[in-house]
Amino acid sequence: MKLIKTEDAVGQVLCHDMTQILPGGKDKDGNDLPRYKGPRFKKGHVVTEEDIPVLLSMGKANLYVWEMEPGMLHENDAAERLAALCLGEGTRASGEPSEGKIGIEAACDGVFLVDSERLAAVNATDEVMVATRKGNFAVHEGDALAGTRVIPLVVREEVVASAERAANVDEKGALMRVAPWKLRTVAIIATGSEVAGGLIEDKFTPVVEKKFAAYGVKCVYRATPGDEQDAIVSAINEGIAAGADIIACTGGMSVDPDDNTPGAIKRAGARIVTYGAPVLPGAMLLVGYFDRDGKQIPVVGLPGCVMYNAATVFDLVLPRIVAGVELRKSDFVELGEGGLCLHCKPCTFPLCPFGK
Repeated sequence: MKLIKTEDAVGQVLCHDMTQILPGGKDKDGNDLPRYKGPRFKKGHVVTEEDIPVLLSMGKANLYVWEMEPGMLHENDAAERLAALCLGEGTRASGEPSEGKIGIEAACDGVFLVDSERLAAVNATDEVMVATRKGNFAVHEGDALAGTRVIPLVVREEVVASAERAANVDEKGALMRVAPWKLRTVAIIATGSEVAGGLIEDKFTPVVEKKFAAYGVKCVYRATPGDEQDAIVSAINEGIAAGADIIACTGGMSVDPDDNTPGAIKRAGARIVTYGAPVLPGAMLLVGYFDRDGKQIPVVGLPGCVMYNAATVFDLVLPRIVAGVELRKSDFVELGEGGLCLHCKPCTFPLCPFGK
């Protein structure tokens, strides 16, 4: 750092906070003004023409400033370059850079998606960081998503360039994005002979319908076909014909002789992504896709636990399904760590460890 006259400090970077003391007194109307003591300019502030009179009034005739050498970046300039790595679809900066930090927030409702591998690669770069909320969960417009920061006041440009190479945004896109809700309708098919025969009330469909409704998805078809595969296949086809964007089959997902839902989904032509997930509750979940007339229609087979547990594996994958994000087997494999619900009382999902 170097010492310079305050009048010559325009464009220079302050090395430390500058404290201002205001004694109080009276305003023009005779009202008491509060006393104040606190930072008027913070470390890292770039001095402007307008700041000079204020600094002089604070008794600062000379200032310590950073000597910006070639190849060095001020923390706020570096923070802007880091934020650019994060600003994907459905995101925006939440304000101007301050003290080397910039926040990222959701620009729409949807599911927050993060490229975890590339995020880790960026954070492996010394002197810079990007912190995010957990990906794959629903967010609302204005929700905080991430924050970037440069650790020192000034940083070598090569450090930021190294982080940029790790992010590889030009080839792979931003580190994060918010995928907006895309699919709008669902067909709910409640299997089980006991339901079809009227022996018990169908309490499964209302639970599933409510979960979909939370994401703006409307039920356009309901059926109770029983346990026979032919009847379930017919109901699936009728649901698709009714214009459903998603097919949800409830019950009949275990290994009992009368549990034919997985077989019926496959017979109807679905490409099965997974039958089973390393999550409790919800290990018997099935997820697949129908390809009909150029349209990809997700299908889920929901085990009975979805009806009576506040949070299950279905809640972990539903946001991505509604956003039209195609799920792969690896997406379910990754759920094992954090996939054990602790059944807390009261349930606070998603503000809990489940799925994280």
